[in-house]
Amino acid sequence: MIIALHSFKGGTGKTLLSISLATIFAKAGKKTCLVELDFSAPSLLAHLKKTGKNWVNDYLNKACKPENILIDFSSESIGKGKFFVGLANPSTEAIREMCAKDRKWEIEALGRLLFLKDFLTKEMGFEYVFFDTSPGLQYSSINAIVTSDVVLVVSSTDKSDVDGTRQMIQDLYQTFQKKTALIANKVPFECVASMKVDGHQPPLLGIIPCSCDIPKITMDGLFNTSSTNYEFVMKLQEIAQKVNNLCGSMSCASRMNDQSVINSK
Repeated sequence: MIIALHSFKGGTGKTLLSISLATIFAKAGKKTCLVELDFSAPSLLAHLKKTGKNWVNDYLNKACKPENILIDFSSESIGKGKFFVGLANPSTEAIREMCAKDRKWEIEALGRLLFLKDFLTKEMGFEYVFFDTSPGLQYSSINAIVTSDVVLVVSSTDKSDVDGTRQMIQDLYQTFQKKTALIANKVPFECVASMKVDGHQPPLLGIIPCSCDIPKITMDGLFNTSSTNYEFVMKLQEIAQKVNNLCGSMSCASRMNDQSVINSK
């Protein structure tokens, strides 16, 4: 199951949510992969502090095989689960190079991304693959959304962000008929109780309040079971369960469709 985390604007906390959700699934015993597709502002390396043989950029540029971008972050602290990560190159030169790509390259990159999806889910056997995408409507983010099965849209309560997210849902996700759900992040505590979502929007998986404790939660903290005392992590665990339920219902629907095809033959 490919899950893309996307946002209309930068600064919504999308990357931290991507890392956190992927970590939670790995700790739950799932074989999980996190792929960084935010080439305009890659920041996973700052959180994870570990590099591999190649960057995701290299794979999309046809310079390496897909297995060469994977870094194994599995450890005893996450139990029986597996956690692998593919990082985007954070260097200024790489960012400039990726931002200068033309439409023809992006179309070829979509084909490479679709191949990566099959490689990760079918050959490598990852149960959950998270895409940390670029915000907005860049080609790279559209490619990630097209490739994904589920889109989790991260939004703040800023009016321009809310309006942009609403328009993006209508113009992008509905166009590609993607299963979509919302996460409201960095919500002021005084707004949490009164926050409402109209019936025309995708389901709201969770509301994460602003908290000064969030910057204290490192990767070690996420792997440490004692970190569940943080409201942020507790909220994320609730959201992860809803994501699991959402993906489970999609898998059941897919199996039913497959069975219908079999019965019709």
